[in-house]
Amino acid sequence: MTPTLLITGGSRGIGAATARLAAQRGYAVCISYLRNKSAAEAVVDDILALGGRAMAIAADVGIETEVIRLFGAVNAQFGSISALVNNAGILEQQMRVDQMDAARLLRIFTTNVVGSFLCAREAVRRMSSRYGGSGGAIVNLSSGAARLGAPGEYVDYAASKGAIDTFTIGLAREVADEGIRVNAVRPGVIYTEIHADGGEPQRVDRLKATVPMQRGGQAEEVANAILWLLSDEASYVTGAILDVTGGR
Repeated sequence: MTPTLLITGGSRGIGAATARLAAQRGYAVCISYLRNKSAAEAVVDDILALGGRAMAIAADVGIETEVIRLFGAVNAQFGSISALVNNAGILEQQMRVDQMDAARLLRIFTTNVVGSFLCAREAVRRMSSRYGGSGGAIVNLSSGAARLGAPGEYVDYAASKGAIDTFTIGLAREVADEGIRVNAVRPGVIYTEIHADGGEPQRVDRLKATVPMQRGGQAEEVANAILWLLSDEASYVTGAILDVTGGR
C-alpha cells in the first residue's frame, strides 16, 4: 500500500522540496497551503508529471476547524495518513522585543505552535494503535533560532521554535509505544523565500560567513534529513532533534 504523507505549508521552500523528494520515494503526497494556490499547484503538477500522486488543499493550520477539514480531505482522497511533516510556519518583520505587540505574538504562536499541535493531534488519532491505527511518523520543523534566540530580529519566532523542540520531546515519549515516532529537524540559514517575509531577502548571504561550513543551506538538504527521519532507516529514532545548520 502506498504510504500517505501530509506536509503543511508545502507550496514553497523546505515544504515544497520535501514534497517532491517524498513523491520520488514513493509517497502519495498532500500539501497544505495558506494563500499561494498557484505555487501549491505547481508542486502538485511536478509530482503528477513524474507519475506520482499528489494533491493540494488550502487550510490555515492555526484554525481548528480547517485542520479537521484538511485531514478529512486527505482521508477521502488517499486514505489515512502514515506520515506528517509539520512545516507550516511564519515570521514577521525583523523587530526587537520592545517593539512587538500582542497581535504579532498571537499570529506567530498560533501558526507555529498551535498549528503544529492541532495537526499532530489529528495525525495521532489516525496513526496510533490506541485508535486502531498501524503507526506512523511525525517530523516537526524547528529552527536553529531556537538555540540562538534571533536577537534583534525574530525572538518571537525563535521562542515558537523552542516550543516545538519541547513539544517534539514530549509527544515522542507520549506515543512511543503506540507505533508513532516523533522527531524534529532544526534548519539553519537556508535559501528559502521566508527571509523576504522578514524584510531581508538576502539574509542568508549576510549570515553565511558565521556558518562553519561557510555557506547557506539548500531546501533539498533539509528535505533529505526529513525523509530520513520518516523512513524505516530511522526506525529506532524518536524524540530526536536533528540540526541541519552547517555547524552553526
